[in-house]
Amino acid sequence: MTTFLKLGFLPLLGGNMTKKCASLKASKHKVFDVHGAGDAEFPSFLPKEVEKIKDPFARSLAKRIERLPVQIGYSKSCIMSSCVKPLIRQSNKTTPVVLLHCFDSSCLEWRCTLPLLEEAGLEAWAIDVLGWGFSDLETRPPCDMVSKRHHLYQLWKSHIRRPMILVGPSLGASVAIDFTVHYPEAVEKLVLINPSVYAEGTGHLAKLPESVAYAGVSLLKSIPLRLYANMLAFNSIPFLTILDWTNVGRLHCLLPWWKDATVSFMLSGGYNVISQIKKVKHRTLIICGEKDQIVSYKLVVKLHSELSNAIIREVYDSGHLPHVDNPKWVAELIANFAEDDAGADARSPFCLAQVTASRG
Repeated sequence: MTTFLKLGFLPLLGGNMTKKCASLKASKHKVFDVHGAGDAEFPSFLPKEVEKIKDPFARSLAKRIERLPVQIGYSKSCIMSSCVKPLIRQSNKTTPVVLLHCFDSSCLEWRCTLPLLEEAGLEAWAIDVLGWGFSDLETRPPCDMVSKRHHLYQLWKSHIRRPMILVGPSLGASVAIDFTVHYPEAVEKLVLINPSVYAEGTGHLAKLPESVAYAGVSLLKSIPLRLYANMLAFNSIPFLTILDWTNVGRLHCLLPWWKDATVSFMLSGGYNVISQIKKVKHRTLIICGEKDQIVSYKLVVKLHSELSNAIIREVYDSGHLPHVDNPKWVAELIANFAEDDAGADARSPFCLAQVTASRG
């Protein structure tokens, strides 16, 4: 389990998320309901277990998930790739915000933050990284780092087609850095949230016999492990609420190709972007949760020192997934950064605390 935590494995749904999402003012509830297409049905390609999810924000965003054709290789074959598209495409003068997700996760991570970004006037996309999420992977390439990078580029080239603000939480930060170094023209700015970028790939997991790897991945999918992780991360949360969050977090694992795709990633060696970090020249916002227990604060400071054009902002009283724990705060930071404001505390209605050198 420790290895999976280093990769960024953590429950998709944060401890105070229901209360904080529910605290959005009434007008924002109405906007969210509209964004969720009201009484629209769930896409037919989602596992039927989506019907059992009670979280209203997860249900609303799930109804917006669709699949777009993304051509791979030199053939005419396409991967029908899952994502949440923006409700309204902005003009070419605006910069789209593209949201990635953590290790073994999906676009449902963004169910509270994405609508707030849209309310702020941003063109927000939530993209499922190849091998995870809800894409049709019955026929698929290897789900290694190179294939994930190429797939994201082809999706960007076919459907987004403008330099973007690329947002990567946890292991998604490694995905974002690797992509930016190889396709700098596709990225205008970076946002890295509690970035897991100093892991040397999947480590010893890459050397496991295939049969053992499949057994380990089966464990990763299990309700007891994911429920246990939720209960470790969050205190004083009703059991039935934690169970519902667990079901959201493992929904994509119920697709028939999830196990093969995850083993493919594990045995490929995963992400190791340590040598690429100093090659990133783009302006970067690093967001860290005050109470993150997964990514060391010292590593966040190290990353800041190795990036040539980066700033750090801290989200108060938040853990490893501030975009889930505190969606309003993260949306405010991203929106300000998109407008070259960088989330200055003096103007922020959420009083976001900047990271200071005095923090240990």
